Amino acid sequence: MRTLRIFSLLLLTSASFLVVSCEKIDTILQTVGLSNEEVILGLKTALNVGSDTSVTVLSKVDGYYKDELVKILLPDEAQPVYDVVNKIPGGSLLIDNAVLAINRAAEDAAPQAKPIFVNAITGITIADGFSILNGGDTAATIYLKGKTYDSLTMAFSPKINASLSKPVLGSVSAASAYKDLVDAYNTASLGGILFPQITTNTLGEHVTKKALDGLYYKVSEEERKIRKDPLHRVSEILQKVFGAK
Repeated sequence: MRTLRIFSLLLLTSASFLVVSCEKIDTILQTVGLSNEEVILGLKTALNVGSDTSVTVLSKVDGYYKDELVKILLPDEAQPVYDVVNKIPGGSLLIDNAVLAINRAAEDAAPQAKPIFVNAITGITIADGFSILNGGDTAATIYLKGKTYDSLTMAFSPKINASLSKPVLGSVSAASAYKDLVDAYNTASLGGILFPQITTNTLGEHVTKKALDGLYYKVSEEERKIRKDPLHRVSEILQKVFGAK
């Protein structure tokens, strides 16, 4: 009997909390003059603008390569290469070609993100909306990453691997440029006598991860601009939702 009373009390408390929460949301909406639909539309618009801009920027030639904040460097296993190969005649060119080719592969894969982003944005609920609206400067990006990271990894991985094998610098692919670099390093090691040889190759996995990191970073930049700078609220709904916040 005592257990039943406790359970009933918990139900009553939970119900009261929901009523208060709903009343609080209604009060917020009335104060800023927004409807549920406007909040959701505003957030979807912000994410669409941010993701579309990011994909467009990064898919251009040099989108990754000439942006130091998202530029993709060599995988961890190849870090020792920098000190050794630079001392070999033509070694610095091998490094430059490999890094450039890697970034070209990421730029080639970037458009794969668009339909996956659109699908995730379409599914935003009212509960999601208020959490995002009242969250931090990158709350929408965090939401988007949580909804899309696995799908984007699956979409990017084969595209990245195909791009890594595709000629991007004349007849040179990223995969072949990276192989030439590692081969030069291993040759300089004299069969592993002077320093350990590189025997692993995580290029595809590495480029996929770094390409996605750069993509989400760019989306977060766009979100910050929309939240903080009225000039980046490029539509009436963005002005209304983020101007009222």
